[in-house]
Amino acid sequence: MLRFLQLLFTTLFLSVVLVYTGTCHAADTVRINGSGNALDMMQPLINAYIKTNHNAHIVMAKPLGSSGAIKALLADALDMAIVSRDLKTEEAAQGAMLMRYGKTPFVIVTEKSVHRSGISTKELEDIYTGKTGTWQEGKKIRVVLRPLADIDTLIMRGLSPGMNSAITASHTRPGMVLAITDLDSYATIKKTPGGIGATGMNSIISEKLPLTMLSLNGIKPSLKNLASGAYPLAKEISFVTTAKTTPATWKLIDFIFSAKGRAIAGKAGVLVTAGVTERSKPH
Repeated sequence: MLRFLQLLFTTLFLSVVLVYTGTCHAADTVRINGSGNALDMMQPLINAYIKTNHNAHIVMAKPLGSSGAIKALLADALDMAIVSRDLKTEEAAQGAMLMRYGKTPFVIVTEKSVHRSGISTKELEDIYTGKTGTWQEGKKIRVVLRPLADIDTLIMRGLSPGMNSAITASHTRPGMVLAITDLDSYATIKKTPGGIGATGMNSIISEKLPLTMLSLNGIKPSLKNLASGAYPLAKEISFVTTAKTTPATWKLIDFIFSAKGRAIAGKAGVLVTAGVTERSKPH
């Protein structure tokens, strides 16, 4: 299994790799991966970090997702994982340690031709069950789903008992669109006429996505409304390390948790909830 995971990561690593580097030193190389939303947050942080550490060599491949990144980390194919969920019992038992960092509003989005600025929970329930099949202007509604076990699906289920039932019903409807990763999800929504789905607000900001963010029950998705509890949906962002985490990786983590790193993450749409000393408290 270990060999399989190493080969899997290598294959994905070679397919799409983003390298951020100053003066390249092998000892300063940090290999990171995780959920798509979390990696979108990392891009501006890494850009700022390499300006202050010219020996940094950060390697970030196509998103493996939270579970895939943790598996790669435990197989020593990564130095750090950035995830959108808590650790599973078996992952912690194998040595994975979680450090909470922050969260981003989890936003209901549509492609640009849909003429809506807001939506209610009841409307979402009717859309996901198929009771409502067209937008007001007559365009067919195309829901972009995520896998049943995905954290995005679990977040949507938690919106209401009716939404929980609607999610289950949506996965039994024929012809539904299913996106496996965060990147697949927002890329599919933006190119699908009448498309609707959900993603982290930080991805919309960092990637400058041509999507319309909808208010939910009259509440706009924002860091202020998320912090106050007025906006109900959020996607967590946490870092996962092990006892083998390298000094170069800890140096990057220190920057991310610093006042400067926290400010950069905030501009990228992340409500940082950890203090500047929290990086020393993995659990």
